[in-house]
Amino acid sequence: MFRKLTYLILLSVVSLTVQGRQQLTEEGRKAFHKQQDSLVKLSEAIFQTEDDFEKIVRNTAFVKQLTQCLQLKFSFRYSFDSLKRVSILQPSDLSFRIFSWFVPLSDGTFRYYGAIQLPTTDGSLRLFPLSDATAQTTDFNAITGPKQWIGARYYEIIPMIYNGRLPYFILLGWKGHSAKSTKKIIDVLSFQDGNPVFGKAVFENRKEQALQNRVVFEYTRQHTMTLTYDRKVQMIVFDHLVPIDPEMTGRYEYYAGDSSFDAYKINYSKLSLVENVPLKNPPSAQDEQYIAPIKASERMRNRPQ
Repeated sequence: MFRKLTYLILLSVVSLTVQGRQQLTEEGRKAFHKQQDSLVKLSEAIFQTEDDFEKIVRNTAFVKQLTQCLQLKFSFRYSFDSLKRVSILQPSDLSFRIFSWFVPLSDGTFRYYGAIQLPTTDGSLRLFPLSDATAQTTDFNAITGPKQWIGARYYEIIPMIYNGRLPYFILLGWKGHSAKSTKKIIDVLSFQDGNPVFGKAVFENRKEQALQNRVVFEYTRQHTMTLTYDRKVQMIVFDHLVPIDPEMTGRYEYYAGDSSFDAYKINYSKLSLVENVPLKNPPSAQDEQYIAPIKASERMRNRPQ
């Protein structure tokens, strides 16, 4: 415990020192503005073609340009806030930031891309590319690294720091899946020996069950799902998903919210499932690719018969 506490203190000191040294000059800022303008054009071009091969080619050019841009000194200090197609999340301690985005394909599936950037004392690049291994993943409860990433476009980050223990970070993400269903994910990011690790045994669904490493929801693409962090009560609140027809049980492309909500109550050691909770906060403006969610029950009522 003492070693862990000492490591955390040193990490905090180094982080503050790094941030204090990383200053962008006005000339450097202008150079990043120019780079960002180019990145925005490349990012938007991905969505301006219907051809899947051309989308991948354009995304490859975007990845190459982004990597070159991040190689410029002190790129960690530049926000890239005009890159609307890319989610860029950073915890309050500025210890890293995570980029994530997707490319939609004509068959209704998606490919996910991402990277984790860490600050350095001299402003040089320290980057972990994230390789989407969803198609090859057979165990979605597995602990994974950057090369086995279960891809998603993250829209919220929740730091978990408690009493001198090594921190970890909860990530809420949107994960378009197929022409019939969509997924959302609650994943966990931590660092071991400076390397990113996804998944952690902290999710308690039943007292007698083993803790899960992550949570993946799947539901019909015709509806949306609320998944948001309610800071007032320290809970991750989400729609309770049920089959639209009892005969569809187990076929998740036919699941939707039933107007009730469940939640994971947060503390450092575990996140415990709580059923039937009131929704304290309005749905996140970033849910469903920054489109405000509509309750599944409302959509079912308003859907043409």
